[in-house]
Amino acid sequence: MTTTLPDPVERELEAHEAFEPAAEGYELTTTVFDATVTADAGEGKRDGEFTVTVSLPTLDAAVAGETVAQVVEDDWFETLERRLQDVFRVAHTSTHDDPSVSREDETVRVTLEYTAWNAAEGVADAKALVEFVEGTFAEGIIPGYDYRGPAATLLENAQQRGQEAADGDGGSSGPDGGGMPM
Repeated sequence: MTTTLPDPVERELEAHEAFEPAAEGYELTTTVFDATVTADAGEGKRDGEFTVTVSLPTLDAAVAGETVAQVVEDDWFETLERRLQDVFRVAHTSTHDDPSVSREDETVRVTLEYTAWNAAEGVADAKALVEFVEGTFAEGIIPGYDYRGPAATLLENAQQRGQEAADGDGGSSGPDGGGMPM
């Protein structure tokens, strides 16, 4: 059963192919991380006050078979936290709180709160914000470790896209599937 959302926000989330109803709000299905969107009614003519929550593994939780030194873990987290301060530059909204980035046990939780005048823009912002968080996490993957879970999936996806591009299979736009026409 989903949480009650403002009608315009719920309509936009229902119509968006990347979101599915969840126990609390809606989940973004295009990310390897747990990402949920909830909203309350906006004040005045605003369609909604959104909360986007993304759960990421800590570096140590993402590494397979060995323990990451505490100094490396702490530096990695501090760098992630600094990079996520720019998250709202990918959003339409200019009415937002500072990102909240917290770490507990093996989980990093990123909470993003903002207000949208328009529900469609608010939902588009939710997707863009989660993608920024995912990309920022991917940028912070440290070479030399073996990864598991979502981090391993991100690396595999990147390697596959790189191989497809090298093989010339990275997409087609010409009528014969052979790339751009000359």
